[in-house]
Amino acid sequence: MLELSAVSKSYVIKDRQIEVLKNVSLKIPRGEFVAVLGRSGSGKSTLLSLMSGLDVPSSGVIRFDGVEIQSMNEDELTLFRRDRMGFVFQSYHLIPSLNALENVLLPLELANKRKDFGRAKDLLEMVGLKDRMNHRPSELSGGEQQRLSICRAVVHRPAFIFADEPTGNLDTNNGQVVMNLLREMKEDSTLIMVTHDRALANESHRQIEIRDGEIFE
Repeated sequence: MLELSAVSKSYVIKDRQIEVLKNVSLKIPRGEFVAVLGRSGSGKSTLLSLMSGLDVPSSGVIRFDGVEIQSMNEDELTLFRRDRMGFVFQSYHLIPSLNALENVLLPLELANKRKDFGRAKDLLEMVGLKDRMNHRPSELSGGEQQRLSICRAVVHRPAFIFADEPTGNLDTNNGQVVMNLLREMKEDSTLIMVTHDRALANESHRQIEIRDGEIFE
C-alpha cells in the first residue's frame, strides 16, 4: 500500500510562494494501475517525484506499507528505491559507457543480485531491441532509448513502477509495444503512470486528474 496523507508541495520563487500540490490524500493498493493526468505544469511530475521518494513534501506524510519514507535517512531511502522501485524518466538517464544489455542489467548489479541475462534479453526482444543489445545509447534513436529505459526499470521486478510519460517519445506502434510490456508487469508491480494520452489512461484501473494542485478521480 502506498498512502499519501494531506500532502502539499510548494516552492519559493523570487520571494513568491507557489503551491504545486494542495492537501493531497490518496491510497494506492498493491497491484493497481493508476494513471495521473493533468495539463502541463499542473503538478503531475511533482506528485510522481513525491510518491517515489525523489522529492520531499512541504507538509503531510507518505507511507509505504505503513512506513513513513520521511523517517528514512538518505542511505535508507536510496536502498529502498533501489530494491522496491523502478523508474521510467522522460530523459532516460541511461549510462553512456554501457551497451543496451548492460544498461538493462544495471539494477540487478547495483542490488547485488544475480545477473539474469535471459530475462534482460527477453525484455529487449519484447520491445524490438533484440538486434541492438550491443549498441550504446548514443547509437540508438530517442525512441529506442526510451524502450531501453523501460526494460531497465522492470528487469528486477520492482514492487512499484513510476513512469513519467513512458510513451511520449514513441510512435503509435512502439507506444503499444511499451504498454504491452507495462501491462504484463502489472501482475508483479503497482504501476503509477503520468500521461497526457487518454487512450493509455483508459487502460488503467483508476484515473487521477490534477487541477490547480488538487486531485480528482
